[in-house]
Amino acid sequence: MSRPLILLTGATGYVGGRLLRSLRGAGHRVRCLARRPEYLASHVDGEVEVYQGDVLDPASLERAFEGVDVAYYLVHSMGQGKDFEAIDRQAARNFAAAARAKGVGRLIYLGGLGSAREDLSPHLRSRHEVGEVLRQSGVPVIELRASVVLGSGSLSFEMLRSLVERLPLMVTPRWVKVLAQPIAITDLLGYLTAALDLEIDGSRIFEIGGADQVSYGDMMREYARLRGLRRVMIPVPVLTPRLSSLWLGLVTPLYARVGRKLIESICHPTIVRDAAALEVFDVRPRSCRQALAEALRNEDEELATTRWSDALSASGREPAWGGERVGSRLVDSRWVDVAVTPEAAFLPIRRIGGKTGWYYANWLWRLRGLIDLLFGGVGVRRGRRDPEHLRVGDALDWWRVEEIRPAEYLRLAAEMKVPGRAWLEFTVRGEDDGTIIRQTAIFDPSGLWGLLYWYGIYPLHALVFRGMLRGIGRRAEAQGAGRLQG
Repeated sequence: MSRPLILLTGATGYVGGRLLRSLRGAGHRVRCLARRPEYLASHVDGEVEVYQGDVLDPASLERAFEGVDVAYYLVHSMGQGKDFEAIDRQAARNFAAAARAKGVGRLIYLGGLGSAREDLSPHLRSRHEVGEVLRQSGVPVIELRASVVLGSGSLSFEMLRSLVERLPLMVTPRWVKVLAQPIAITDLLGYLTAALDLEIDGSRIFEIGGADQVSYGDMMREYARLRGLRRVMIPVPVLTPRLSSLWLGLVTPLYARVGRKLIESICHPTIVRDAAALEVFDVRPRSCRQALAEALRNEDEELATTRWSDALSASGREPAWGGERVGSRLVDSRWVDVAVTPEAAFLPIRRIGGKTGWYYANWLWRLRGLIDLLFGGVGVRRGRRDPEHLRVGDALDWWRVEEIRPAEYLRLAAEMKVPGRAWLEFTVRGEDDGTIIRQTAIFDPSGLWGLLYWYGIYPLHALVFRGMLRGIGRRAEAQGAGRLQG
C-alpha cells in the first residue's frame, strides 16, 4: 500500500512549519497549500509538493485536494481586522466543502481551549466555531484544543520573553492572574502527528495542555528564574485589554491588533477540563518549567546552526547601527572579500588570540581584559593552548572554542563578565574569484542592563570589530600571496 498523502495548510506559520519538519522526518508524503509558494521554497525538500491556493478561493482548493487522504487545518485570521470571524467562518466552509467533494478521510484541526459556557473572546469563539463548521461537512474531524504554546519563536514565548527581559518593574493587570495550561511545542507536535493514525469513529474533540495550570504571571516568574533575572510585579485592577495591547506593541514584537486579540483570549481561563486525551494518546506533556527550559535550550541550538550572515548580510548592505534583532539576540554581522583560497583565509582566524593578538587595537583588548579581571573575570591572561591549532573546548583568552571546522567555521563563546551571553563567529566561504570572510558578534542581553551594555559600548565594539575583520583580511591576503610566491 502506498503511503497516505497529507495536505498541510499553514506551513509558513509557527506550528505548521514545525509540523512540516516532523511529518517529513517520519517519512510522510506531504503537500502544502500556500498563498505564496515562494515563501516555502527554502523550507521544503524536493519530495514536498507545494500548491498555490487560498482557503478563501474555492476554485484553488480543488486541485490541491486531489488524491489527499488527510488534511491539516492550521489557518486563522487573527491578524485581520474586525471581520476576522466572518473570514474564518467562510474559509472553513470552503475547506470543508473541498475535502468532502474529494473524499478526504480525515481533517485535523488545531483550535483553542476555553469553556463554551463562558462569554468567550471573539478569537476563542471563532476557533470553536471553525471546528463546528468543519464537522458539519460530514468529514471526520479530530479537533485538538490547546492553550498557550511555548517554544522558541512562538507568539506567547516571544511576548513573555520581551516583557521579562525589558521590564525590571512590571505593572500587571488582572489578566496576568488568569489560569492557562501551556503546552510545549514538542508535545503539541506529538498530538498532531499521532492524530494521523488514531483509530476512532467519526469526529472527536480533545482538550490538550501541559502538565500544570499556571497564570501568565507564573510563566513570567519562571522565565525570569531560568534567566537569572530579578523582576518585580505590581498588580493593578484597571489596565484594560486595549491599553494592555497598546503597551505590548511598544515593548514586545506584537503589534496592537494581534496583541489585543491575544489578551482578550488570555482574560478567560484556558485549562483542560476533559482529560480524555491523556487516555487516548501516548503523549505525556511537559510542565511549564520544562517547556520554557526547552525553548531556551532550542534557541541555543538554533543559534549554533544558524548562519546569521546568510540572513543579514546577503543583501550586501552595511549592518544597521546597533546590530540586528534576531529573537532576543543582538547580531552584528560583517564580511570582507579576499583574493585567496578558503584555506589561506582561515589561517589568521585559527591563529587568533594569545600571542598573535586580535589583529586590531590589541591595547583595547588588553584594557578590556584588565577590567574583566577587576570584576572577577578571567581576563586575557589564559592565552591559548597551541599557537597554530584549536580544538573544541580550548580556552582562548576570555573565550572558549565551541565549534571549529577547518577552513570553514569557528565559534567562540565569551567567558568574560558581561550582563548576558556573547559569541563570536567566523565563517569562510569560497567564491569563483576568491573567498568571503564573515565575522558575526552575537549578544543575548540579560534584561535592561544587558541592553544598556550593548548599546552603550556599541560604537567601540563596531570600531574594534570592523578593524579586526580588516586586519584578518589583510593578513590572509599577505599569507596567501606568500604561499603562492613560495
